[in-house]
Amino acid sequence: MTKRKLVLENGTEFIGEAFGGNVREAGEVIFFTGMSGYQEMMTDPSYTGKIVVITFPTIGAYGVNRDDFEAISPAIDGLIVHELYDAPSNFRSEENVDTYLKRHNIPGISGIDTRQLTKLIREEGVMKGKMLDADETLQPNAFLNDSNEMDMLEKVSISKPYIIPGHGKRIVVIDLGVKQSILHELTSCGCHITVVPYNCETEEMERFKPDGIMLSNGPGNPENMPELINAVQTLKQNYPLFGIGLGYELIALAYGAKLRKLHVSNYGVNMPVKNLQAKKTSFTTLSHDYIVDESSLPVDFDITHRILHDQAIAGLKHQKDAVMGIQFHPEGAPGTDEMKDLFTTFLDELVGTERINGGNKHA
Repeated sequence: MTKRKLVLENGTEFIGEAFGGNVREAGEVIFFTGMSGYQEMMTDPSYTGKIVVITFPTIGAYGVNRDDFEAISPAIDGLIVHELYDAPSNFRSEENVDTYLKRHNIPGISGIDTRQLTKLIREEGVMKGKMLDADETLQPNAFLNDSNEMDMLEKVSISKPYIIPGHGKRIVVIDLGVKQSILHELTSCGCHITVVPYNCETEEMERFKPDGIMLSNGPGNPENMPELINAVQTLKQNYPLFGIGLGYELIALAYGAKLRKLHVSNYGVNMPVKNLQAKKTSFTTLSHDYIVDESSLPVDFDITHRILHDQAIAGLKHQKDAVMGIQFHPEGAPGTDEMKDLFTTFLDELVGTERINGGNKHA
C-alpha cells in the first residue's frame, strides 16, 4: 500500500497507510471519541475544516449506508484511524469507508498510533496538520489557509430557501450547517419548516411569518461573523429563538457575552451534560471549539446545563426574552437522544408564549 504521512505544525510526523482520496488540505487536527457514529461525524458540517483522529481503534466494521448521512457530502478534510476495516459486515452497508472517501476525494491515513497522536493534542492543544505522501517535502506556508468563517458558511449552507411542509408551528431554520437529523426532529414535532441560507435578510425571514426561529449548528469562529450577530440582535426583539452549537454561541455574543477557545476541542458522542433544573445527567454529542466565558455572561441569563467534565456552560435561557440555546446536539446523531425533549421545550415553552416584558410579539 502507498505510504502517507501527517505533519503537524510543531514538526511531528506520523507515517501510515494511505486510503481515501488524494486532495490534501491543511486542517485543524482534532480527535473524536465516539466508538461508533463515524458516518454521521464525517458528514456533520460542524466538522468542516477538520482532520479527524478517531480514538476508537478499529473503524469501518459496519460500513457506510445512504440513511445515516447528516449532509449530502462529507465535511471533514481528512480522516486518521488506527485500523481501517475494509470488509464491512452489516446488512445496511452499501460501501466501505475507503471507497466512500475516494468518491469525495478526501484523504485518510491508517496504521498510526492514534493514542500517541491524541495524547499529543491533549498536551499541546489543537494544532493544524497536513497529509502528504511519505516522501513528499512540506512546502513553506503549508499551514496557511486563506478561507475564513464566512467561506465555511457559504460552503455548508444552502443558497436558496426551501420548505418542509407541516401543519404545526412555523419554524424558520437558519442553515449554518444544519444536520438532517435536527430537521427530522422538527418534522416529527409536526412543524412547518422553512430553511434559509446563513445570509438571509431578516426582512425576508419575516415574510415567512415564523412562530419561532432556530439557529443551527455549524463550523467556524462565531466572533468573526458580525453580520449574523447583528441579525440575532434584530430577531431576538420579535421572535422566539433556539440556538444549537454555533447558533447558541451567536446568541450569547448577540447579548454581549464573550467566548473562550478551548485548549482541546470537544468532539464526541459520550459527553456527560447535566440539566441543572431537572438535576439529571445525560450523555450528549458535542462538537465545538469555543465555550461561553461565564464571567462575561449577562445577569439576565439562567444557566440551564453544564458539561460535567469541565463544568463549562452547555445551556442558557433568557429570563425575559423567549430565547434559549444549547452547546450540545440534542438529536443525538451520532450518540444518544436523551436530550431531544429540548425541541418540545422550545416549541411548547417559547414558541407560542407571549413574553410581554421581553418584547417578543409573536404568540
